[in-house]
Amino acid sequence: MQKTTFVIKDMDCSEEVAVLKKVLLPFVGQESRLEFDLLGRKLHVDLSGLLVNAENVAEAINATGMKAELFVDALPSCACCGGTCPARGSLWERRGRELLCVVSGLLWAGGLAIMMTEHGSILAAFKASGAAPVAAKLLWILAALGGVWHVLPKAIRSLRALRPDMNLLMVLAVCGAMAIGEYSEGASVAFLFALANQLEAWSIGRARNAIQALMSLAPEKALVFSPLSASPVETPVQDVPTGSRVLIRPGDRVPLDGVVLSGISAVDQSPITGESMPVTKTLGDVVYAGTINADGALEVETTKLSSESTLARIMRMVEQAQSRRAKAVQWVEKFAAVYTPMMVAVAILFAVVPPIFFGGAWDKWFYEALVILVISCPCALVISTPVSIVAALASAARNGVLVKGGVFLEVPATLNAIALDKTGTLTHGRPSVTEVTAFSGISESELLGVAAALESRSSHPVGQAIMRHASSIEAPLVHVEDAQARPGLGAQGRIRETTYFIGNPRFLAETGLVARTDELEQAIDRHAQSAGTFVLVWTEEKVLGCLTVEDRVRSQSRDALKELALLGVDTIVMLTGDNDKTAAKIAAETGVTQYRSDLMPEDKTRVVTELVASGKLVGMVGDGVNDAPALAASHLGIAMGSIGTDVAIETADVALMSDDLSKLPWLIRHSRRTMGTIKANIWFALGVKAVFLLLAVFQMATLWTAILADLGSSLLVIFNGLRLLQIKR
Repeated sequence: MQKTTFVIKDMDCSEEVAVLKKVLLPFVGQESRLEFDLLGRKLHVDLSGLLVNAENVAEAINATGMKAELFVDALPSCACCGGTCPARGSLWERRGRELLCVVSGLLWAGGLAIMMTEHGSILAAFKASGAAPVAAKLLWILAALGGVWHVLPKAIRSLRALRPDMNLLMVLAVCGAMAIGEYSEGASVAFLFALANQLEAWSIGRARNAIQALMSLAPEKALVFSPLSASPVETPVQDVPTGSRVLIRPGDRVPLDGVVLSGISAVDQSPITGESMPVTKTLGDVVYAGTINADGALEVETTKLSSESTLARIMRMVEQAQSRRAKAVQWVEKFAAVYTPMMVAVAILFAVVPPIFFGGAWDKWFYEALVILVISCPCALVISTPVSIVAALASAARNGVLVKGGVFLEVPATLNAIALDKTGTLTHGRPSVTEVTAFSGISESELLGVAAALESRSSHPVGQAIMRHASSIEAPLVHVEDAQARPGLGAQGRIRETTYFIGNPRFLAETGLVARTDELEQAIDRHAQSAGTFVLVWTEEKVLGCLTVEDRVRSQSRDALKELALLGVDTIVMLTGDNDKTAAKIAAETGVTQYRSDLMPEDKTRVVTELVASGKLVGMVGDGVNDAPALAASHLGIAMGSIGTDVAIETADVALMSDDLSKLPWLIRHSRRTMGTIKANIWFALGVKAVFLLLAVFQMATLWTAILADLGSSLLVIFNGLRLLQIKR
């Protein structure tokens, strides 16, 4: 699915999103083809299989008064801001809003200064603003124009569409204040609204910059060895092809993903994985762009272009995550869509009911209606929630936890059941061969040669362990043909016209090709006493031997599971394809009280489905590759140890970039902090509005205090959301 991305600089609130949806739905047919990144001011459109093209979409957007530009992903420095950063556009495009805000403030202050020369104090000047001289009134009118100039087109669009938004509310309030002679307050509302917009833009910029900072982890240039030069040459990373030799000096950041050709050094991978301890890298080890080389020089062969590095993929995922809106964001937008017109109706009632039915003064109640319009602005609600989500996503990425969208950031807070695949999650996923028994007249070395050949195309940890052990004892190389993996069972292939099999006793029983001899039964009984994975090697005629492969439990597994229990996760189930004895041993070491053994891949999916059906909110933790169906069956699929694993990053809802299981309870706490922050922001913003509604009922509120309260509450909830950027493990 190929998506076309547009930059829409005027799209900065949910009202514009609603307008664009209405205009574009006839073109694309269904809302799922439209993804809005409000903070990045981007629109992603899926045009696959449609007769319309990007030009048609751009024309439809431009017809609304908003300007659409096709986004070209060739400017990574502007990728997070949709091309709206200060480095691009004309002076007016870059600084126009700021200049008008400053001019509005100066004109407002100028009018106030004229009044102060006549009345002596600010308070007296405000009280007498209705009888201000012409010069002061003129300055305040100009101040009001400057304050609302940039939102006038949006207010007009809102009025035409009969969809009242915060821009229309403010323009109506300013015009109403001027109409009843409250020039100073009208100018105050306009200036403070413009100031609020600037401060909010700055706050949102901080959230955007947190994502942009991910990309800045990688240096812009690399030291590349060239046949034409004796020493490495500085080259822009985007110009470095794969297969290039790159020098990474002590203290340098790694510019590109690659494999170490020579040298040994400790590398700080915390910018990508969140790991606190450096990892030693030597010949054949993989290094990642953005990580920091500590104490030794490394020569690296690049394996990926800069645009395809692990770091670049992470950044793209975080950017795309913003488009997958959290339920909290969707709720706020739906609430604002009802709340804003409702408050306009309340303001109208304030203006007409008391004078008509209770003999109130028209000018007094009209003024209070304007106060209602000002305080009704839903900005604090609409902006603070996506800012909180983006800040939380960026913070998680900094800590080595890649969350694929706001909707997946909410789920961990509610989980009460976790299913964990054993291999690579609770254990290291790098087992070793602990016992080899050969019979049928062949040596252990020959047995390992055959076993390694059958596993040569396997990515399973057990197969990898067998190949490593065969290599370490220099077992004879054997050529295999028609090698086939049998998921959950083993593998098979032809060697010198004979079909060989390798796998567990269940696979042996399924083939039904070999009689169970006393020698075989004794070997099975002996190996069964260990807690490892039992592997058999056989042909259609006889069993050649058997091996035991054991894995080690991760040191942090037990503590992480204890922490999960303290967080209210009352069901923790270990899933494994190993035999019951192995499963029981690992469960005892890690503190798991429930486990399922001898599972095929489809059995793991069934167990997860049963947990979901029982009413549990289930998270499934696996490697993201072999466990993809089980991950998809859960409420939240979590891939562990995903650094450098494309499939894991693509398939899971959450990817833990390192093998540290303690990131799982951290994710749950982070999710709960985020949701707590969002709820606190919503209640605070609504509380401020409720207080001013009561003050308006008793005619105790003023326009300038209302706009100050609205500005203050907006900034407080935004800054509260931005605190999530500082969260560290």
